[in-house]
Amino acid sequence: MATVSRFEDLDIWKMAREQAMAIFEITRMGLFSADFELRKQINAAAGSVMDNIAEGFERFSNKEFTQFLVIAKGSNGEVRSQLYRANDRHYISDEMLKNLLEFSELLGRKIKSFLDYLSSSPFKSKPRNKT
Repeated sequence: MATVSRFEDLDIWKMAREQAMAIFEITRMGLFSADFELRKQINAAAGSVMDNIAEGFERFSNKEFTQFLVIAKGSNGEVRSQLYRANDRHYISDEMLKNLLEFSELLGRKIKSFLDYLSSSPFKSKPRNKT
């Protein structure tokens, strides 16, 4: 695996950002936009996925990074659960639900693969920069 020096270069962070943008867009539509509680919850969960990947990356050990990735994976599961609620309330179509769930499940698998990589990595910490 190539060395990554910024969390913005991680594919899982890019995917989490894409998911957060998609969630934001659907929460602006129709009746969903008026359900302030669910709209706030799902946007926070989607943001938590990308934020925890970023925060974990900025830590100095794989152990800490792993902890944040586990939280990100959990938040990703929360997004999926809330998508079902949005569909049950007829805020999003079955087709939109299917597409968003597929993307979220793929992201979850990629986060899990990255967790597996970190646990098998001989490198347990990142070099500290002077900046």
